[in-house]
Amino acid sequence: MHSVVVVGSFSIDHVWRCDTLPTPGATIAGRYSRGPGGKGFNQAVAACRVGARTYFICALGNDTDGNMARDIATKDGFTLIGESSTEPTGTGGIYVDSHGHNTIVTGAGANAVLSTHFITEQRALITSAWIILAQLESPIETLETALSMAREAGRLTILNAAPANATATINLLKLADVLTLNETEFVALLSRHVGERISPDNVATTDGNTLHALCNKLLSDSTVVITLGSAGVFVSHSEENLRGDTQPYYRVAAEQAHTVDTTGAGDAFNGALAASLARQPNTAFIQHIRLANSYAARSTETEGGAVSMPILTTTPD
Repeated sequence: MHSVVVVGSFSIDHVWRCDTLPTPGATIAGRYSRGPGGKGFNQAVAACRVGARTYFICALGNDTDGNMARDIATKDGFTLIGESSTEPTGTGGIYVDSHGHNTIVTGAGANAVLSTHFITEQRALITSAWIILAQLESPIETLETALSMAREAGRLTILNAAPANATATINLLKLADVLTLNETEFVALLSRHVGERISPDNVATTDGNTLHALCNKLLSDSTVVITLGSAGVFVSHSEENLRGDTQPYYRVAAEQAHTVDTTGAGDAFNGALAASLARQPNTAFIQHIRLANSYAARSTETEGGAVSMPILTTTPD
C-alpha cells in the first residue's frame, strides 16, 4: 500500500478579506477568519483528500493551536507525527483581495525548530513510504536529512521550493527527484544558483527550448515543474528519465475555475501530485500533472487554505 510522507510546517492562518490589498500606511476594513494552514499541512490535507495514505511530520507548540492541528488531522484521516516544542505553533497573516490575490506574512514559531533528531526517529516511516514531499518552511538541515534518508532507500522525493525568499542550498535541491516551484521561486533559484537573471513576468512567455535549458542548468538530473498560474504548468525532465512521458519538456494548459481565493493553490497542486504518483506509480507523469493541475484549480473556488482542498475520495488507499 503506497503512502505519502509530508515533512513540513503547520500554522494557524489569520485571514483578512478586503476589496483591495492594504498599501503602506493605509487602514482598511476587512472580514476576519482563522483556520489551519502552513504549506506542509495544506499539502498533507490535499494528499489525503486525493486518496493517498498520508503521514505528516511537523513541529508544534504545546498550545491550543497545536491541538487543533492534531484534531483536524484525525478528522481528515491522516496521521500527524508532531515534535513538541516550547516555541508557539506557527502563525500566518493572510490578506486576500476581491480577485482572490493574496499577500502573506508568516511567523515560523515551532516550524523553525523541527529537528534532525526527530526526523531520524521517523526513519522507518520515511524509508517505507512511496513519496516524500517537503517544502522550505522547515530548517534546511532537517529537510536534507529527510530527503537524503528517503533517497538512500530508493523513495521518490518531491521538493516544493517555496516560499521564494527561503534559503535552499544546492545540495538540498539535488536531493529532489521532482522540484516544484512557481515562476517567482524559479527565478529566485536561477539567480542564486545559476547566475541567470530573468523577470518572473517573462517565464510564462519564454519559449520551451530556452525554459528547458534553464531548468537543466538548475538541476540536470531531476524533473522540474513550474506552475504558471493562468498560463498553466511547464514540465522539464532530465534527458535520462522522462518518467513515462514521450517528450523531455511540455506545457499543460490551466484549468478553468471560478476563482475566489488562490491561497493554498500551490499546496493543492503539490499534495495532489504526490498522492497521484503514490496511487498510480506506473502512469505517465503528464497524467499526474493533469490531475494536480485540475485539483489546484478546484481549490481556488473555495475560501481558505487547508479547508479549501477538494475531497476526491473518502477512502485512502
